[in-house]
This record gives sequence, C-alpha cells and structure tokens, in this order.
Amino acid sequence: LDLATGSGLCALAARLAGAASVLAVDVDAFAIDAVGLNAAANGLDVDAHCHDLLDEPPPPVDVVLAGDVFYDAAMSERVQPWLLAAARAGSRVVVGDPGRHYLPRALMTELGSYDVPTTRELEGVEVKTVRVFELR
Repeated sequence: LDLATGSGLCALAARLAGAASVLAVDVDAFAIDAVGLNAAANGLDVDAHCHDLLDEPPPPVDVVLAGDVFYDAAMSERVQPWLLAAARAGSRVVVGDPGRHYLPRALMTELGSYDVPTTRELEGVEVKTVRVFELR
C-alpha cells in the first residue's frame, strides 16, 4: 500500500522491486491521474484509488509505504495513529521523510539516508537529505 501516493513513485518502485500487487491511494484526484500516467509510461499495473483511508481501519497488507506524510501538525495527528494501527495489525510500515518537524522520531528506526538533488527555488537548497524509517 502506497499511502498518500502523490505521483505514485513508491508504488511504481514497489512493482519494479517485485511486489505482486500494489495499491496506491491519495485524497487528490490529480495524484491518482498522475499514478495512472506514470504507471502506463513505465509499463506497470498499479491499482490506484482516490480515497481517504485514514477514516477507516488499515487494510490487511504486507507493507505500508508512506512518503512525506508528517508535513504538518494536523496530518501528523491523523496519520500517526493509523500507521501505528497498521503496524500492530502486522504490516511493515516504512516512512520516507525530508526532515519534517512533525515526524515522531521516537517511534522510528532509521533505515537509511539519501542526498537528493533539488532546486534552490523549491527547497532553498540544491541537495536535501531524505531519510527512510521503519515504524517500530
């Protein structure tokens, strides 16, 4: 499950890495359109839905991928209990984070960090360190 999929990058990477199936979910219909376009451009099939999963219990999946979901206090307050429930239900929860203030680091184990090129106009720097965590 790629939660808050955006362009579908994590969903596509999961398919390329061998996931038998991938569900990409976002509340933004434009994001779901982008997932479809990106999947088609890469010859991949991804099940994408415009839906707010945070209003219901986590589905039974092996892995939950959540990229940049702790961007503000309101989202953090909604997503943190949901991700914890997913982990308690047996899902491996992997979170990508570009250094957001609201990431609950005490609940995370860092798996790796990557220096990602970006534009100064967008991020104020030319390279941003992004970290990948697993929810404990």
